[in-house]
Amino acid sequence: MKICLLSWEFPPRIVGGIARHVFGLAKALAKDGHDVGVVTLDFPGAPDYEEIESFKIYRSKTEVGHPNFLVWAFLFNHFLEKRLATAERDFDFDLIHVHDWLAAPAGIGFKHFMNKPLICTMHSTEEGRSSLHHPDSYMIDGMEWWACYEAARIIVTSNSMKGEICNHFKMPGEDVDVIPNAIDVEKYNVDADRWAVRRRFGVGDHEKMVLFVGRLVPQKGVEYLIRAVPRIGWRFPDAKFVIVGEGWMRGHLEWLADRSGQHWRINFTGFISDDDLVALTKSADVMVVPSVYEPFGIVALEGMAAGVPVVVSQVGGLAEVVEHDKTGVYVYPRSVDSIAWGVERVLSDSGYRDWLVKNAYSTVQSRFSWQAVAKQTVEVYKRVLGEE
Repeated sequence: MKICLLSWEFPPRIVGGIARHVFGLAKALAKDGHDVGVVTLDFPGAPDYEEIESFKIYRSKTEVGHPNFLVWAFLFNHFLEKRLATAERDFDFDLIHVHDWLAAPAGIGFKHFMNKPLICTMHSTEEGRSSLHHPDSYMIDGMEWWACYEAARIIVTSNSMKGEICNHFKMPGEDVDVIPNAIDVEKYNVDADRWAVRRRFGVGDHEKMVLFVGRLVPQKGVEYLIRAVPRIGWRFPDAKFVIVGEGWMRGHLEWLADRSGQHWRINFTGFISDDDLVALTKSADVMVVPSVYEPFGIVALEGMAAGVPVVVSQVGGLAEVVEHDKTGVYVYPRSVDSIAWGVERVLSDSGYRDWLVKNAYSTVQSRFSWQAVAKQTVEVYKRVLGEE
């Protein structure tokens, strides 16, 4: 099968979870013997064309920019569509698989021009992220509906997300397939000098490290973790908090940390490399995912694969990925007391911690491998192409 994966972000352009998702899927599809071409945006230092992991990457030059993100998105779709055309001459794709609304205009245009089926994976919705309180949000919401409407089939990563798509966009449930996200467990089978890594991020050998990884935006719930710091610190005076990620809320979150009187416990690292992130995750005592909206929650899988106990909000896809008291700990979203309780539950009982880690690692290996996800995705492709 000849497959085109279309995404605005792809390594080394990593903004959220889509880049890693598309990379993992492309690698697994190619490993199964399919011809895979990824069409994506350029990035400084990255070649316009390369072949890695047995698949091809076509990067589009974004020759015109704009300070407004939405204007830029529509501009780069023009260049993505041109790059699709050059990739099509090499490939003659059987289908186009677009990820989220940002690259949907190029995919939709190419679908009609080439008469090729379009599959769309929706990783989240604007309605879920922002509750549609701004004209830009309504426009993004309309783009997401358009992408779903034009797609022969829609893929989502959780039953929670399927409910959003079907209820909000009025899509028939039989047109929506649930295929979970996945993770490359082998990435975490590396040696890391735990104590050296912790010291590099401001955590002493005798201290406990509480880790957050994600974008610093409202839906990730970081502010509730920061507000829980004094309560956790009272119970565990040796606790330190490492906040990894960037986002427009960073200034506000740093202000909250200062206001808490516990800013000396909290280290905002900003964006760090993948290698550093793997080493840091493996070195943590507990990972907290305090999201208030989470269609799936890939970061929880990363913690589970790294052998770190996870404390997660009982929302959306997180509640489908993690099983309470078996592979992780549920806490209430937006609840400072509940988050503090969850972290304390893990830090106070090493036997319980080991139980969670053992169960979580086994679950990740059996349910969330890229090979399993690729096989399910190919079944969707076959259905669209009438090969079943």
